[in-house]
Formats: sequence, C-alpha cells, structure tokens
Amino acid sequence: PKYLSEAEVDALLEAARLSDDAEGLRRTALMEVLYATGLRVSELVGLPVSAISRDGRILLVRGKGGRERMVPLSEPAAAAVEAYKAVRGPFMETARRRGSPSRWLFPSRSRAGHLTRVRFGQIVKELAVEAGIEPRRVSPHVLRHSFASHLLARGADLRALQQMLGHADI
Repeated sequence: PKYLSEAEVDALLEAARLSDDAEGLRRTALMEVLYATGLRVSELVGLPVSAISRDGRILLVRGKGGRERMVPLSEPAAAAVEAYKAVRGPFMETARRRGSPSRWLFPSRSRAGHLTRVRFGQIVKELAVEAGIEPRRVSPHVLRHSFASHLLARGADLRALQQMLGHADI
C-alpha cells in the first residue's frame, strides 16, 4: 500500500492548522480525526455529532455492513473536534438552507447533508499543495494506510489495528 512518511503527515496537519477561521478549524478537525483513527473517508464525512462520546475521546463508527466499532481519538484530534464544534454554525446554516438535517459533524449543502467524499478528497489535495507534497501522492485512503503503517512501525498489535480499521480479517 502507498503511504506517507510521518514527516509528510505532520506537514499536512500543519498546513491544515494554518488558518483558525471556521473553514480552517473544519479542515484541521477532518485531518486530525482521519489520521488519528484511520477511518474510511465515507465513515469520516458521514459522522453524526452523536458518534462522539460525552468525554470526546471515543467515536462510535458505523462501518461496512452496518457493523459498529469504537475508535479512540488522540488528544490533538479530540481538541480539534471541540474547537471545530464551537464554530460549525455557518456550515449547519448552509446545510439548513438546502433543507438537509444538521445532525452531521461535517454538514454541508450536499444532497446527503454532509461533506462529500469528493469534496474531502479535494481538501486533502489542496492541503498537499500547501504542504509542498505532490498532490497525486496524497488521498484520504493513503492517509488511512499511513495511519496503519505508522502504528505498526511503532509496535501496535495487529489485531487491535484490524479492529480500529473495521476489517473483517487481516
């Protein structure tokens, strides 16, 4: 699988953190959560606000086949989500104008009512350019592989990683 080095992922996260307006906080939350959890892009963009535990440290994710799994959030990811939730009002307002529900963590005016996979892919490519990384090397799925590769390199248990990724088998 293709993956980025830890330094390249750090550069992407830094690019996301450059702006502290609502859009910048949303980009930061998206990237921090993706890299901290290894979620599939469809799982990330379709997260309801209710998926976050009361303490903000666990996500309840509904994956392929409707299977649910609990995934821990890192401190930076939890902090990024909290900062973003404080300013997500304009995104909810945009979604409401379209008639979509605002129950999504990342609402938008899309037909589904939440950020689309395609738009998130575009955001990742934009961040790659800002970070000085060749955009064609970067995608949400490459970040999922990076998450897994970096955890394995640091000695993570393969079975635990399998569960976090939502894989039925190794």
